[in-house]
Amino acid sequence: MLKLSRTAFLLAGLAVLTVTSGANAQDWLMGDLEDPWDFSDEFLGEDSDVDIGGWTQWGYSSGNTGLFNQNPHRINNHQTWIYLEKEADGSEGLDFGGRFDVMYGTDSGDTQAFGNRPGNWDFMNGFDYGGGYGWAFPQAYLEAAYGDLSVKAGHFYTLLGYEVVTAPDNFFYSHAFTMFNSEAFTHTGVLATYEAADNVTVYGGWTAGWDTGFDQFQEGSSFLGGTSIGLGDDVTFTYITTAGDFGLIGSGYSHSIVLDFALTDDLNYVFQSDLLHNRTGGVDNETIGVNQYLFYTISDRLAVGGRAEWWKADSNSVGALTAGVNIKPHANLIIRPEIRYQWDPGTAQVLTHPTVENRGIFGVDAILTY
Repeated sequence: MLKLSRTAFLLAGLAVLTVTSGANAQDWLMGDLEDPWDFSDEFLGEDSDVDIGGWTQWGYSSGNTGLFNQNPHRINNHQTWIYLEKEADGSEGLDFGGRFDVMYGTDSGDTQAFGNRPGNWDFMNGFDYGGGYGWAFPQAYLEAAYGDLSVKAGHFYTLLGYEVVTAPDNFFYSHAFTMFNSEAFTHTGVLATYEAADNVTVYGGWTAGWDTGFDQFQEGSSFLGGTSIGLGDDVTFTYITTAGDFGLIGSGYSHSIVLDFALTDDLNYVFQSDLLHNRTGGVDNETIGVNQYLFYTISDRLAVGGRAEWWKADSNSVGALTAGVNIKPHANLIIRPEIRYQWDPGTAQVLTHPTVENRGIFGVDAILTY
Protein backbone atom coordinates (compact mmCIF):
# COMPACT_ATOMS: atom_id res chain seq x y z
CA MET A 1 0.00 0.00 0.00
CA LEU A 2 1.30 3.43 -0.90
CA LYS A 3 2.01 5.47 2.21
CA LEU A 4 2.27 9.24 1.83
CA SER A 5 3.61 11.62 4.44
CA ARG A 6 1.83 14.79 5.48
CA THR A 7 4.28 16.79 3.36
CA ALA A 8 3.50 14.65 0.32
CA PHE A 9 -0.23 15.18 0.75
CA LEU A 10 0.34 18.92 1.10
CA LEU A 11 2.43 19.14 -2.07
CA ALA A 12 -0.04 16.99 -4.00
CA GLY A 13 -2.87 19.14 -2.78
CA LEU A 14 -1.12 22.31 -3.89
CA ALA A 15 -0.62 20.81 -7.34
CA VAL A 16 -4.30 19.91 -7.61
CA LEU A 17 -5.45 23.28 -6.30
CA THR A 18 -3.32 24.97 -8.92
CA VAL A 19 -5.57 23.62 -11.66
CA THR A 20 -8.93 23.28 -9.92
CA SER A 21 -9.44 26.52 -8.01
CA GLY A 22 -11.52 29.29 -9.49
CA ALA A 23 -14.78 29.39 -11.36
CA ASN A 24 -13.17 29.11 -14.78
CA ALA A 25 -10.87 26.14 -14.08
CA GLN A 26 -11.83 24.28 -17.24
CA ASP A 27 -11.32 27.33 -19.43
CA TRP A 28 -7.96 27.93 -17.76
CA LEU A 29 -6.86 24.33 -18.30
CA MET A 30 -7.73 24.41 -21.98
CA GLY A 31 -6.33 27.90 -22.54
CA ASP A 32 -3.11 28.80 -24.33
CA LEU A 33 0.10 29.66 -22.55
CA GLU A 34 1.75 33.01 -23.05
CA ASP A 35 5.34 33.12 -24.28
CA PRO A 36 7.85 32.28 -21.52
CA TRP A 37 10.04 34.92 -19.95
CA ASP A 38 13.60 34.56 -21.21
CA PHE A 39 16.66 35.87 -19.39
CA SER A 40 18.71 36.37 -22.55
CA ASP A 41 15.94 38.15 -24.44
CA GLU A 42 15.39 40.45 -21.47
CA PHE A 43 19.00 41.43 -20.80
CA LEU A 44 20.93 40.66 -24.01
CA GLY A 45 18.22 41.26 -26.58
CA GLU A 46 16.46 38.89 -28.96
CA ASP A 47 19.13 39.36 -31.62
CA SER A 48 22.03 38.32 -29.40
CA ASP A 49 24.10 35.32 -30.53
CA VAL A 50 24.74 34.43 -26.88
CA ASP A 51 22.14 32.58 -24.83
CA ILE A 52 22.18 32.58 -21.01
CA GLY A 53 19.52 30.59 -19.19
CA GLY A 54 18.74 27.82 -16.77
CA TRP A 55 16.25 26.41 -14.32
CA THR A 56 15.70 25.50 -10.69
CA GLN A 57 14.10 22.18 -9.71
CA TRP A 58 12.72 21.42 -6.25
CA GLY A 59 11.17 18.06 -5.44
CA TYR A 60 9.90 15.64 -2.80
CA SER A 61 9.84 11.84 -2.86
CA SER A 62 8.20 9.54 -0.31
CA GLY A 63 10.80 6.81 -0.95
CA ASN A 64 14.25 6.21 -2.36
CA THR A 65 14.05 5.18 -6.01
CA GLY A 66 17.81 4.56 -6.12
CA LEU A 67 17.78 6.62 -9.35
CA PHE A 68 18.69 10.27 -8.69
CA ASN A 69 15.89 10.66 -6.09
CA GLN A 70 17.98 9.24 -3.25
CA ASN A 71 17.12 11.70 -0.47
CA PRO A 72 13.49 10.93 0.43
CA HIS A 73 11.17 12.50 3.02
CA ARG A 74 12.46 16.02 2.52
CA ILE A 75 12.23 18.79 -0.05
CA ASN A 76 15.38 18.85 -2.17
CA ASN A 77 16.92 21.37 -4.49
CA HIS A 78 17.77 18.82 -7.18
CA GLN A 79 19.10 21.16 -9.84
CA THR A 80 19.90 24.83 -9.92
CA TRP A 81 21.33 25.01 -13.41
CA ILE A 82 22.91 27.85 -15.40
CA TYR A 83 24.26 27.62 -18.93
CA LEU A 84 26.07 29.97 -21.29
CA GLU A 85 25.86 29.07 -24.99
CA LYS A 86 26.67 30.37 -28.41
CA GLU A 87 25.28 28.07 -31.09
CA ALA A 88 27.52 27.31 -34.04
CA ASP A 89 25.44 28.00 -37.16
CA GLY A 90 27.02 26.76 -40.37
CA SER A 91 24.17 27.74 -42.70
CA GLU A 92 26.10 30.73 -44.03
CA GLY A 93 29.61 29.32 -43.87
CA LEU A 94 32.10 28.56 -41.11
CA ASP A 95 30.92 29.52 -37.63
CA PHE A 96 32.12 28.85 -34.09
CA GLY A 97 30.36 28.41 -30.78
CA GLY A 98 30.39 26.54 -27.52
CA ARG A 99 28.62 25.93 -24.26
CA PHE A 100 29.35 25.79 -20.54
CA ASP A 101 26.95 24.42 -17.88
CA VAL A 102 27.18 24.61 -14.10
CA MET A 103 24.72 23.09 -11.64
CA TYR A 104 24.23 22.85 -7.88
CA GLY A 105 21.95 20.45 -6.04
CA THR A 106 21.40 16.89 -4.90
CA ASP A 107 21.69 15.62 -8.50
CA SER A 108 25.33 16.72 -8.58
CA GLY A 109 26.71 13.35 -7.47
CA ASP A 110 25.04 11.67 -10.43
CA THR A 111 26.02 14.45 -12.83
CA GLN A 112 29.71 14.86 -12.02
CA ALA A 113 32.40 13.14 -14.10
CA PHE A 114 32.58 10.11 -11.81
CA GLY A 115 34.38 8.16 -14.55
CA ASN A 116 37.45 10.27 -13.67
CA ARG A 117 40.13 9.70 -11.14
CA PRO A 118 38.88 11.45 -7.97
CA GLY A 119 40.04 15.05 -7.88
CA ASN A 120 39.81 15.67 -11.62
CA TRP A 121 37.35 18.13 -13.20
CA ASP A 122 34.26 18.16 -10.94
CA PHE A 123 34.51 14.69 -9.34
CA MET A 124 35.14 14.94 -5.56
CA ASN A 125 37.16 18.06 -6.08
CA GLY A 126 35.97 20.05 -3.11
CA PHE A 127 32.53 20.70 -4.57
CA ASP A 128 30.50 18.49 -2.18
CA TYR A 129 28.83 20.05 0.85
CA GLY A 130 27.03 17.21 2.61
CA GLY A 131 23.38 16.24 2.64
CA GLY A 132 23.73 15.09 -0.96
CA TYR A 133 24.46 18.62 -2.18
CA GLY A 134 27.33 19.62 -4.43
CA TRP A 135 28.44 21.19 -7.70
CA ALA A 136 28.90 19.76 -11.18
CA PHE A 137 30.02 21.06 -14.57
CA PRO A 138 28.09 18.80 -16.98
CA GLN A 139 29.19 20.50 -20.21
CA ALA A 140 32.18 22.52 -21.38
CA TYR A 141 32.85 22.33 -25.11
CA LEU A 142 33.75 24.34 -28.20
CA GLU A 143 31.97 23.79 -31.51
CA ALA A 144 32.63 24.54 -35.17
CA ALA A 145 30.02 24.28 -37.94
CA TYR A 146 30.14 24.50 -41.71
CA GLY A 147 27.09 23.77 -43.82
CA ASP A 148 25.42 20.58 -42.57
CA LEU A 149 28.45 19.47 -40.52
CA SER A 150 29.25 20.45 -36.94
CA VAL A 151 32.02 19.23 -34.65
CA LYS A 152 32.18 19.73 -30.89
CA ALA A 153 35.24 19.10 -28.73
CA GLY A 154 35.24 18.98 -24.95
CA HIS A 155 32.83 17.70 -22.31
CA PHE A 156 29.24 17.09 -23.44
CA TYR A 157 26.03 15.10 -22.81
CA THR A 158 25.77 11.56 -24.14
CA LEU A 159 23.65 10.66 -27.15
CA LEU A 160 22.53 7.41 -25.52
CA GLY A 161 18.95 6.78 -24.45
CA TYR A 162 15.68 8.65 -24.28
CA GLU A 163 15.68 10.21 -20.82
CA VAL A 164 18.30 12.84 -19.97
CA VAL A 165 19.88 14.43 -16.90
CA THR A 166 18.41 17.88 -17.55
CA ALA A 167 15.11 18.01 -15.64
CA PRO A 168 13.00 20.20 -18.02
CA ASP A 169 13.63 17.77 -20.89
CA ASN A 170 11.90 14.79 -19.23
CA PHE A 171 8.21 14.14 -18.71
CA PHE A 172 8.66 12.34 -15.37
CA TYR A 173 10.24 13.46 -12.11
CA SER A 174 11.76 10.00 -11.52
CA HIS A 175 14.06 8.13 -13.90
CA ALA A 176 14.13 4.68 -15.46
CA PHE A 177 16.46 1.89 -14.30
CA THR A 178 17.86 1.64 -17.82
CA MET A 179 18.81 5.30 -18.00
CA PHE A 180 20.56 5.24 -14.63
CA ASN A 181 22.34 1.88 -14.88
CA SER A 182 22.99 1.17 -18.58
CA GLU A 183 23.89 4.54 -20.06
CA ALA A 184 26.63 7.11 -19.78
CA PHE A 185 25.52 10.61 -18.79
CA THR A 186 28.42 12.60 -20.24
CA HIS A 187 31.55 12.11 -22.34
CA THR A 188 34.73 14.01 -23.04
CA GLY A 189 36.08 13.86 -26.56
CA VAL A 190 35.22 14.92 -30.11
CA LEU A 191 31.81 14.40 -31.74
CA ALA A 192 30.72 15.20 -35.29
CA THR A 193 27.08 15.65 -36.36
CA TYR A 194 26.10 15.61 -40.03
CA GLU A 195 22.65 16.44 -41.38
CA ALA A 196 22.74 14.00 -44.29
CA ALA A 197 19.16 14.78 -45.39
CA ASP A 198 16.07 16.54 -44.10
CA ASN A 199 15.16 13.46 -42.06
CA VAL A 200 18.57 11.80 -41.53
CA THR A 201 21.22 12.81 -38.97
CA VAL A 202 24.49 10.90 -38.57
CA TYR A 203 26.78 11.04 -35.50
CA GLY A 204 30.34 9.83 -35.00
CA GLY A 205 33.25 10.56 -32.70
CA TRP A 206 35.81 9.53 -30.11
CA THR A 207 35.46 9.75 -26.32
CA ALA A 208 37.73 9.03 -23.36
CA GLY A 209 35.25 6.48 -22.04
CA TRP A 210 32.06 6.99 -20.02
CA ASP A 211 31.39 9.91 -17.67
CA THR A 212 34.91 11.33 -17.86
CA GLY A 213 35.81 14.98 -17.60
CA PHE A 214 39.16 15.76 -19.23
CA ASP A 215 40.76 12.67 -17.69
CA GLN A 216 41.45 9.47 -19.63
CA PHE A 217 40.89 7.14 -16.67
CA GLN A 218 42.37 3.64 -17.19
CA GLU A 219 43.16 4.62 -20.79
CA GLY A 220 39.49 4.86 -21.72
CA SER A 221 39.02 5.17 -25.47
CA SER A 222 35.72 4.47 -27.22
CA PHE A 223 33.58 5.20 -30.26
CA LEU A 224 30.32 7.12 -29.92
CA GLY A 225 27.99 7.38 -32.88
CA GLY A 226 24.82 6.38 -34.64
CA THR A 227 21.96 7.84 -36.62
CA SER A 228 18.49 9.35 -36.27
CA ILE A 229 16.07 8.77 -39.15
CA GLY A 230 12.61 10.16 -39.73
CA LEU A 231 10.39 7.37 -41.07
CA GLY A 232 7.68 9.48 -42.58
CA ASP A 233 6.08 12.39 -40.75
CA ASP A 234 5.12 10.54 -37.57
CA VAL A 235 7.93 8.09 -36.67
CA THR A 236 11.56 8.70 -35.68
CA PHE A 237 14.11 5.90 -35.28
CA THR A 238 17.34 6.56 -33.36
CA TYR A 239 20.22 4.13 -32.95
CA ILE A 240 23.25 5.11 -30.86
CA THR A 241 26.20 2.88 -30.00
CA THR A 242 29.38 3.03 -27.93
CA ALA A 243 32.23 0.53 -28.24
CA GLY A 244 35.75 0.25 -26.91
CA ASP A 245 37.33 0.91 -23.53
CA PHE A 246 34.82 2.76 -21.34
CA GLY A 247 37.37 3.45 -18.59
CA LEU A 248 35.83 2.96 -15.14
CA ILE A 249 33.52 0.09 -16.17
CA GLY A 250 36.01 -1.66 -18.45
CA SER A 251 35.71 -2.41 -22.14
CA GLY A 252 32.66 -3.47 -24.10
CA TYR A 253 29.77 -2.50 -26.33
CA SER A 254 26.44 -0.79 -25.81
CA HIS A 255 23.58 0.45 -27.92
CA SER A 256 20.37 2.35 -27.43
CA ILE A 257 17.35 2.10 -29.74
CA VAL A 258 14.50 4.61 -29.55
CA LEU A 259 11.33 4.56 -31.66
CA ASP A 260 9.15 7.64 -31.27
CA PHE A 261 5.60 7.42 -32.69
CA ALA A 262 3.22 10.37 -33.02
CA LEU A 263 0.00 8.33 -32.97
CA THR A 264 -2.16 11.47 -33.22
CA ASP A 265 -1.57 15.18 -32.78
CA ASP A 266 -1.98 14.70 -29.02
CA LEU A 267 -0.95 11.07 -28.37
CA ASN A 268 2.70 9.98 -28.41
CA TYR A 269 4.22 6.51 -27.87
CA VAL A 270 7.92 5.81 -27.31
CA PHE A 271 9.70 2.45 -27.27
CA GLN A 272 13.25 2.27 -25.97
CA SER A 273 15.66 -0.64 -25.52
CA ASP A 274 19.27 -0.54 -24.28
CA LEU A 275 21.91 -3.25 -24.24
CA LEU A 276 25.23 -2.99 -22.38
CA HIS A 277 27.91 -5.68 -22.35
CA ASN A 278 31.13 -4.84 -20.54
CA ARG A 279 34.07 -6.70 -19.06
CA THR A 280 35.75 -5.37 -15.94
CA GLY A 281 38.07 -7.09 -13.49
CA GLY A 282 37.97 -10.22 -15.63
CA VAL A 283 34.20 -10.52 -15.23
CA ASP A 284 31.65 -10.21 -18.03
CA ASN A 285 28.52 -8.21 -17.24
CA GLU A 286 25.40 -7.69 -19.31
CA THR A 287 22.35 -5.50 -18.77
CA ILE A 288 19.33 -5.04 -20.99
CA GLY A 289 16.32 -2.80 -20.57
CA VAL A 290 13.01 -2.11 -22.28
CA ASN A 291 11.01 1.05 -21.55
CA GLN A 292 7.66 2.07 -23.00
CA TYR A 293 6.10 5.51 -22.68
CA LEU A 294 2.68 6.88 -23.56
CA PHE A 295 1.92 10.61 -23.36
CA TYR A 296 -1.35 12.42 -23.96
CA THR A 297 -1.41 16.20 -24.28
CA ILE A 298 -4.74 17.59 -23.12
CA SER A 299 -3.79 21.24 -23.58
CA ASP A 300 -0.76 23.53 -23.41
CA ARG A 301 -1.20 23.49 -19.64
CA LEU A 302 -1.93 19.82 -18.95
CA ALA A 303 -0.57 16.44 -20.06
CA VAL A 304 -0.69 12.91 -18.63
CA GLY A 305 1.74 10.05 -19.15
CA GLY A 306 2.68 6.51 -18.24
CA ARG A 307 5.92 4.54 -18.25
CA ALA A 308 6.42 0.76 -18.02
CA GLU A 309 9.96 -0.48 -17.58
CA TRP A 310 11.85 -3.75 -17.30
CA TRP A 311 15.58 -3.91 -16.61
CA LYS A 312 17.74 -7.00 -16.31
CA ALA A 313 21.27 -7.29 -14.94
CA ASP A 314 22.73 -10.69 -15.84
CA SER A 315 20.04 -13.08 -14.50
CA ASN A 316 18.20 -10.66 -12.19
CA SER A 317 15.31 -8.44 -13.26
CA VAL A 318 13.51 -5.42 -11.83
CA GLY A 319 10.43 -3.57 -13.04
CA ALA A 320 8.52 -0.36 -12.46
CA LEU A 321 5.30 1.37 -13.49
CA THR A 322 4.94 5.14 -13.32
CA ALA A 323 1.93 7.39 -13.88
CA GLY A 324 2.32 11.15 -13.89
CA VAL A 325 0.82 14.51 -14.74
CA ASN A 326 2.48 17.65 -16.11
CA ILE A 327 0.80 20.86 -15.01
CA LYS A 328 1.88 24.26 -16.35
CA PRO A 329 0.46 27.16 -14.33
CA HIS A 330 2.83 29.43 -16.29
CA ALA A 331 5.03 29.05 -19.36
CA ASN A 332 8.09 29.15 -17.07
CA LEU A 333 6.74 26.78 -14.41
CA ILE A 334 5.89 23.08 -14.57
CA ILE A 335 4.66 20.85 -11.70
CA ARG A 336 5.05 17.08 -12.08
CA PRO A 337 3.26 14.86 -9.54
CA GLU A 338 3.64 11.10 -10.09
CA ILE A 339 3.13 7.68 -8.53
CA ARG A 340 5.75 5.00 -9.16
CA TYR A 341 5.68 1.34 -8.16
CA GLN A 342 8.93 -0.60 -8.46
CA TRP A 343 9.54 -4.22 -7.65
CA ASP A 344 12.35 -6.75 -7.55
CA PRO A 345 11.23 -10.38 -7.78
CA GLY A 346 14.76 -11.60 -7.07
CA THR A 347 17.38 -10.02 -4.84
CA ALA A 348 17.34 -6.41 -3.69
CA GLN A 349 21.04 -6.21 -4.59
CA VAL A 350 19.96 -5.59 -8.17
CA LEU A 351 18.60 -2.23 -7.10
CA THR A 352 21.29 0.39 -6.82
CA HIS A 353 20.89 1.51 -3.21
CA PRO A 354 20.55 -0.58 -0.03
CA THR A 355 17.47 1.32 1.17
CA VAL A 356 15.51 0.87 -2.06
CA GLU A 357 12.40 -1.22 -1.48
CA ASN A 358 9.70 -2.98 -3.47
CA ARG A 359 7.10 -0.32 -2.91
CA GLY A 360 4.96 2.48 -4.23
CA ILE A 361 6.61 5.88 -4.21
CA PHE A 362 4.92 9.26 -4.53
CA GLY A 363 6.91 12.14 -5.95
CA VAL A 364 6.29 15.72 -7.00
CA ASP A 365 8.60 18.43 -8.22
CA ALA A 366 8.43 21.93 -9.65
CA ILE A 367 10.74 23.36 -12.29
CA LEU A 368 11.14 27.09 -12.85
CA THR A 369 12.91 27.97 -16.11
CA TYR A 370 14.50 31.29 -16.95
